[in-house]
Amino acid sequence: MVLQVQDDSLVDEVVVLKDAGAGLDGVIAIHSTVLGPGAGGCRLWHYADGDAAFADAARLAEGMSYKNAMAGLPLGGAKAVLRRPQGDFDRVALFRAFGRAVARLNGRYVTAEDVGTSVADMEVVAGETRHVAGLPQLAGRPGGDPSPHTALGVFVSMAHAARRGLGRELSECTVAIQGVGHVGEALAHLLHGSGARLIVADIDSDRAACVAAATGAEVASTSQVLAAQADIFAPCALGAVLHAESIEALRARVVCGAANNQLATPADGARLAQRGILYAPDYVVNAGGIINVAGEYLGWAPEEVTMRVEATGARLAAVLDYAEAEDVPPHVAADTLARAAIAAGRVRTPVLA
Repeated sequence: MVLQVQDDSLVDEVVVLKDAGAGLDGVIAIHSTVLGPGAGGCRLWHYADGDAAFADAARLAEGMSYKNAMAGLPLGGAKAVLRRPQGDFDRVALFRAFGRAVARLNGRYVTAEDVGTSVADMEVVAGETRHVAGLPQLAGRPGGDPSPHTALGVFVSMAHAARRGLGRELSECTVAIQGVGHVGEALAHLLHGSGARLIVADIDSDRAACVAAATGAEVASTSQVLAAQADIFAPCALGAVLHAESIEALRARVVCGAANNQLATPADGARLAQRGILYAPDYVVNAGGIINVAGEYLGWAPEEVTMRVEATGARLAAVLDYAEAEDVPPHVAADTLARAAIAAGRVRTPVLA
């Protein structure tokens, strides 16, 4: 394995991962360890080249710093992105090699599952390092798939956003969900239980149909869901979905979803505000998964994790209050508060070696 540590202006540390024998090709980006070890999931995806992988890792790592700070967690921000090998590959060998790379960082990075990875993959990683979460849940401890916690945080935040932006309860709203993977599906079930009307879309049309059958949702195509006649748009797939063209087509008056980096550029947050659309900043509302990861890694009781996830709506309320008081869009308010928390180092803990 070739493990090269580099500095970059976008992040504190860049670790380039290369192990041709194991099929490992990727990068770990550590944005900040001011509040604690850099924590963020490991993404396995079809990146065109190393530059594309690094760009995604750097942006996601910064988002994790802000997410962890806003959630009041004693964790910094980091992310691993791995380029998925073409054709068949030895998944166990790849994640063993990745685990060895994480181990060499001596606790500066804590990994977990993300897009394209699973609890089983994290079990393989755990054979090489203890700096991993998202492992099978043990009795009386947090753990396992963090998706239900992410969905719960989005759900409670959406309830607040609906009352604030629409003056309605979720039972009076139509919600369009873009992406019904693990988080989107869990969110659909929570919304169905609340009485909301649902529209769902996914690149996997069979999955969309299954979720629709279970929740009574209408199915839309991925090209139509943004312009669907809905009160709330919930992006729950990949990021950069909100840009000049899509914002112009958007009919919903509230945006609240689980996807990371929903704004293609910061200017798109201003575009939403100019159109009178209430945007719930993604890293504020989708922190439930990393809260569960933190609970598992730091040894919290499950009740502590649930309490912190359910407080996500209150954290969103604080961001929106600040945005109104300062007359700035919500994404600017969230960034300002997150940077202030990091600068203050107010929940700092030492790196766990």
